[in-house]
Amino acid sequence: MNIVFMGSPDFAIPSLNKIHQSHHTLKAVVTNVDKRRGRGSEKAPTPVKARAKELGLPIIEVEDLTSEEFEDELKKLDPDLFVVVAFRVLPKSVLAIPRTGSINLHASLLPKYRGAAPIHWAVINGEEETGCTIFFLDEKVDTGNIILQKKIQIGNEETTGEVYERLMLEGSEALLEAINKIEEGDYALQPQNHKEATPAPKLFKENTRIDFTKTAKQIFDMVRGLNPFPVAWVEWQGKKMNIYKIQLGPYANVDPGELFHKNGKVLVGCSDGTVELMEVQLPGKKRMTGEEFANGYEIAGTLC
Repeated sequence: MNIVFMGSPDFAIPSLNKIHQSHHTLKAVVTNVDKRRGRGSEKAPTPVKARAKELGLPIIEVEDLTSEEFEDELKKLDPDLFVVVAFRVLPKSVLAIPRTGSINLHASLLPKYRGAAPIHWAVINGEEETGCTIFFLDEKVDTGNIILQKKIQIGNEETTGEVYERLMLEGSEALLEAINKIEEGDYALQPQNHKEATPAPKLFKENTRIDFTKTAKQIFDMVRGLNPFPVAWVEWQGKKMNIYKIQLGPYANVDPGELFHKNGKVLVGCSDGTVELMEVQLPGKKRMTGEEFANGYEIAGTLC
């Protein structure tokens, strides 16, 4: 089939590689325009653009998905299928262009975790399994009919970063399997049960702050679910402290958020016990272990 691939972040690269290595024809790669990745830096390409350039593939950079110029460019490619991985919401007029339709790789077992951060929320919520879903796109976000799904287990201590790396590869294999099924007409669509849908909203400063009135397990899952990015945080002595790693601590009769040092461990009270700080970072400082934190600072006060 003639395929147009759409994606921008590194999550999409294994999928791009799989299709490039297959018998299908990549007519073009659509990605976001170059932008600055840091203060004062020059504009940098998206990871997908950089990889497409290495592979010698035609590249279409787009800012306005609704522009007639963009639509005309896609139509000229005479595509059978659009394949979308970690991109943007396509307008109805664009979805109507390919003969077979447009499919998406989503990093959850839809209808669970619809939205921008499905892996993060699966880990934050303490799920024991997640997976990926290949489905046909429609006008609403993550609601289309399912072609196939693949499940993976989430380890008790796995971080979002670790699950992300595994799903990136598992998803690319599932995507190529779905593309081949579409080519052969060998698939049965499964409608989503919208009543079972759960959200996976974007992560901001407001919803990544730790609430120590929750249980130790809930806090532990939140910290690993926000590692390595955007990172869970608290306020201590008027400063924002990033918390990269914790573990469940012993029971202690202390108030939620109370910070104290006991038996060589830096502990924080929560609703049903304590958590131990294992890796933290203060503004302008390098990451440090709990032991290094205890050696360099007076361990007292409240995290909130």
